[in-house]
Amino acid sequence: PCRSVLTVACEQTEVLLFDPISSKHIKTLSEAHEDCVNNIRFLDNRLFATCSDDTTIALWDLRKLNTKVCTLHGHTSWVKNIEYDTNTRLLVTSGFDGNVIIWDTNRCTEDGCPHKKFFHTRFLMRMRLTPDCSKMLISTSSGYLLILHDLDLNKSLEVGSYPILRARRTTSSSDITSSGSSGPRTVGSPCHQNDSGPLSEKHMSRSSQREARACRLCLGAPAFEEVTSRLTQVHFKLKAQPEPSEHLNFTRCSSCKTPFFPGWTCVYEFQEGAPVRPVSPRCSLRLTHCIEEANVGRGYIKELCFSPDGRMISSPHGFGIRLLGFDAHCSELVDCLPKEASPLKEIRSLYSHNDVVLTTKFSPTHCQIASGCLSGRVSLYQPKF
Repeated sequence: PCRSVLTVACEQTEVLLFDPISSKHIKTLSEAHEDCVNNIRFLDNRLFATCSDDTTIALWDLRKLNTKVCTLHGHTSWVKNIEYDTNTRLLVTSGFDGNVIIWDTNRCTEDGCPHKKFFHTRFLMRMRLTPDCSKMLISTSSGYLLILHDLDLNKSLEVGSYPILRARRTTSSSDITSSGSSGPRTVGSPCHQNDSGPLSEKHMSRSSQREARACRLCLGAPAFEEVTSRLTQVHFKLKAQPEPSEHLNFTRCSSCKTPFFPGWTCVYEFQEGAPVRPVSPRCSLRLTHCIEEANVGRGYIKELCFSPDGRMISSPHGFGIRLLGFDAHCSELVDCLPKEASPLKEIRSLYSHNDVVLTTKFSPTHCQIASGCLSGRVSLYQPKF
């Protein structure tokens, strides 16, 4: 959070630490885990957590990196995501076992932290919290973006009757169903978007061949919403990350079965408020922008991020990164919100790697961007416009 350390998760059990200002290497945690390290999350300016394919989460203190603070056991498969609620000091993790687990760091000891299973669903890929921790977003390998509203991390969500999130669907007459597609689902308000806009005609002409449905599951409180973005015979891997203003979310979609199928970066706006009719399905996301991505690095999820002010997206693109904006002037979305879904604007492309870039991150305090590629190279940029 104080931008003094850049941490890097590596495929071969290592965690690297750098000074992002001087670019100097600080330390290598050569055996941070027993398998690939997937994600790193700072809890404050000194404590950070790492998760791994060895099914564990580790807590570290920057002041004493020779040993872990503790190791957390609870998942039964690869752990892919770490989130943290600074108000309650609850750590939230998700893994390929389909579980979202809550860890109480207030009662942490050398033997671990008390934990409980918060939620379970099949095909879970990624989980993120909005900055105010009022919503949880979950992406699945079967192509669903799931939104949990009115979040209370102190209570487990009981969805035993919905093991794979099936629901009775009420499909509107405007839902489009057919046999194939090659573009992302277009979500309008409240549940669909017509294909008469310029984006549909010029950039998404094949999007008329899609399955686009949305439903809302009311499980008492909190409420659960399921947005379907699956394309026929194509399975997606999605990365969900809330935008700093808490009103936006974006996903990076890529086919893991068809390497020549294009990937997409899609930006959605949260639509707050109650549904018009309680019995009607409601989608609280509206697609505002999207752009086609290079579907390279098959089998690896590409990690995107918003700039601290929310004006730009840094997105891995082949052997480099692209800086994307809502318009050519890097305006805030509120100043250039389109009536219909529009393409993101490419502001700048930066290429300095000799392999596929998997992750990119903005500094929270400086005009600086970091990117990491599959061969292990980390690059730091200070873009000038």
